[in-house]
Amino acid sequence: MNYEQLQFNLNAYKETGEILDAAKFLIHQFDLDDDNFAGFGFREELEKSSVLLTANGEIGEMQEVLIPKNLFDFDLTLVLNLLAHEMLHVRQKSPKMMITDKNEREWQAYYEMLFHTNFPQIPELSDYYKTFFGEKALVYYGRMDEGSELQQKYAEQKKEVESLLVSMKK
Repeated sequence: MNYEQLQFNLNAYKETGEILDAAKFLIHQFDLDDDNFAGFGFREELEKSSVLLTANGEIGEMQEVLIPKNLFDFDLTLVLNLLAHEMLHVRQKSPKMMITDKNEREWQAYYEMLFHTNFPQIPELSDYYKTFFGEKALVYYGRMDEGSELQQKYAEQKKEVESLLVSMKK
């Protein structure tokens, strides 16, 4: 399905107020679903110019992804990347993975938004969003204990993120 068809379908869902169904449609279209995914629910909207999604549930239990009702007022590429970010959290919190460190989960999810190693079918973000999410990734890397096993585990990926950020400033 091409971008125009996707947007047409999303607009139809939006017009009828079927926002949760639109989100389900996207995760199926982009093969983001996971056995640990309990479904979508609504969260409060922040403001018209910012968007926040969250994966809610205890580690080792099913996860519900909460989305704002205005999710589809935002750029589709951004929405897809945000959904991929949360669906990676769904996997990370599954009994199979059980990644308990929040900084590691966030690092992996922001790295995914930049390099799409788990979800290569997700479109690439604009340089503006790559810079924004790359800087957020580095914040979570910095929150890992200095010189810790976790920082060492992701040291090469950190260099990739830093190189990407430098390349976009040129």
